Formats: sequence, C-alpha cells, structure tokens
Amino acid sequence: MAGDRDAAAAPRTLTVYTDGGARGNPGPAAIGVVVADARDRLLREHAESIGEATNNEAEYRALIKGLEIAAGFTRGPVTCVSDSELVTRQMRGEYRVREPRLVPLYKEARARARAFEAVEFRSLPRLTGRLRRADTLVNDALDEAGGSGRG
Repeated sequence: MAGDRDAAAAPRTLTVYTDGGARGNPGPAAIGVVVADARDRLLREHAESIGEATNNEAEYRALIKGLEIAAGFTRGPVTCVSDSELVTRQMRGEYRVREPRLVPLYKEARARARAFEAVEFRSLPRLTGRLRRADTLVNDALDEAGGSGRG
C-alpha cells in the first residue's frame, strides 16, 4: 500500500519504551511497549501475555515487539528505552550474551535493529516517564492472563 510505504519512508525519530516481566522466574510473562514520536506524543501502546518465560526473555521479547512496531512508523533513528540493564548492555555490545535461552532473542533483536538508520539503547529506572506506562501494561496483561503477584 502506498500509505504504508510513505509512512515507513519518512525519517521520523521515535522512542520505544519497553518492559517485560514474569511472575516467577520462569513463570507467566508479559510485555509492554509504548512508542512515542520526537515530541513524546504517544503513537502506539501494546500489551501482551507471552506465556511462560524468564524476566530477561520477556525483556527481549518486549524489545523485539517494540522494534517491530517502530518499523511500521519509520526507518529513521530510534531510541530504545528499557529498565533492563542486562538487555541494554548486551544490545550495546558491552556484555556478552551468555544465557543460551537469550541468544536467539538477542539475534532477532539485532536483526530488527538493522532496519533503522540508527538505534540507541538506553536504560532508565522502571518508574521513569513512559517506562511507568510500559510497566503498567505488563502487569495489566499478566492480570488478564491470570498470573498472581506483580511482574
């Protein structure tokens, strides 16, 4: 479709806020994604229960989904913000991916990141700005799926 192609071709700067959580480790897990434009206007939110996973697997799954959503808006610069120091540092190349369960998720996230002009990975505390909303989306999805406790 021409409209989709035009939207993807326009170099828009986006920020993708992601959070993933599991109740138990592993346990029932969910992801939350908030995508905002350069003026921090909300473009899209996404919450999803992902079945049983570890916290780190959920964090990677949230990042992958966030990059997938962002690709529908731009091929320009994207800043990915997460509360996961591990995922952020692995994506920056500062930490090696040692956990075998994370290797395919890391590779998929790297592949999705190549779709953009530039990708920056930043870590902030969970309850900062739009990350608070991503955390709420995770917990709402877990609640709807019947998971007990907070993710």
